[in-house]
Amino acid sequence: MKSRVKKMKKKVVVGLSGGVDSSVTAYLLQQQGYEVIGLFMKNWHDDTVTISDECPWLDDSNDAMMVADKLGIPFQTVDLSEQYKERIVDYMFREYERGRTPNPDVLCNREIKFDVFMKIALSLGADYVATGHYCRKGEIVKNGEITYQLLAGKDDNKDQSYFLCQLTQEQLAKTLFPIGELQKPEVRKIAAEQDLITANKKDSQGLCFIGKVRLPEFLQQKLKPKEGVIVEVRSEIDQFLVEVPEFNSKLDELKHLSNKFKYSQQDGAIVGKHQGAHYFTKGQRKGLAVGGTPEPLFVIDTDVEENIIYTGQGKEHPGLFRKALFVAPEEVHWVRIDLALKPEQEMKVKARIRYRQDLQNATLYQTKNGLYIEFEKAQSAITEGQFVAWYLEDELVGSGVIS
Repeated sequence: MKSRVKKMKKKVVVGLSGGVDSSVTAYLLQQQGYEVIGLFMKNWHDDTVTISDECPWLDDSNDAMMVADKLGIPFQTVDLSEQYKERIVDYMFREYERGRTPNPDVLCNREIKFDVFMKIALSLGADYVATGHYCRKGEIVKNGEITYQLLAGKDDNKDQSYFLCQLTQEQLAKTLFPIGELQKPEVRKIAAEQDLITANKKDSQGLCFIGKVRLPEFLQQKLKPKEGVIVEVRSEIDQFLVEVPEFNSKLDELKHLSNKFKYSQQDGAIVGKHQGAHYFTKGQRKGLAVGGTPEPLFVIDTDVEENIIYTGQGKEHPGLFRKALFVAPEEVHWVRIDLALKPEQEMKVKARIRYRQDLQNATLYQTKNGLYIEFEKAQSAITEGQFVAWYLEDELVGSGVIS
């Protein structure tokens, strides 16, 4: 007698964003035999800060709905704008106010997609949540215990593991990344073959939630303009020319290397005015509106207390470079908890301090007061508030907020 027990399909909720990547994610999972549900996240509906008449979330939600319809899967919209405002937008304002530069995309993944959204999906009875990120998930089994790995996407040009650098083992356990093995052109080809409306849709730009928005205009909603001066710092001031001292210990050396330069107005000349130091970030070139210099000016530091922007000429200006950075203990996050360093331990890694940066050779030094990362080569525009992520081969094993 044949068994009547029908194997239940595993249920996956796909975050359908209205883009090609999440559309193909849903299609592939359907092909793999999962029961797929499409959920569109509405994270923002304050249309006063978008800068064009387009209403990006409405277009995106319509596209997501049409993809779900084409694939014949259930679809609904969840409004997470309240949590979004609280956890991302308010946090961004606070960070900018302190003169730091947050990364909304990393935060959006940590706080919204893989927390609030994931909880909603699991409450709908889902076994997994899937997203259209270009990254892969691996598994290591030791003594019957599974440890999950966050691996770079196969498409070097699109690898998005950096944006997921704050994920936990619990979140990875419940996540699928179906397009991580594919190249972007392959994803578009699949979408075109399946006649999905998103096949040729351009990748979204701008903040991960508002669509087309100019950051200063967005920040001006909360952070009021305040006129201050732009100072150009000469590249031959004393602190750039100081000989490296002898150190009594590696820790003293790391403290020295990760120290920020401290500037005062006496270190240079006033070359212009700005509308608020908190709108600018290290390494920024655009938006200074100062001309007439042989090489373009780059922001080398901002002082939000005194409301001064310090700049230097050219991308090789010594004020842009540092060889080490520090991560405070509460900001250190290990995706691979089993690899976490104990005080006095060190680890050779590859690291990046921003999304599109090539991986750099570096060494982690764990101290009882926090984590130091020393790079083989000095890095340009190490920026407080941004995330540093470190890798072993193509596996992202940890990350932290730059102090």
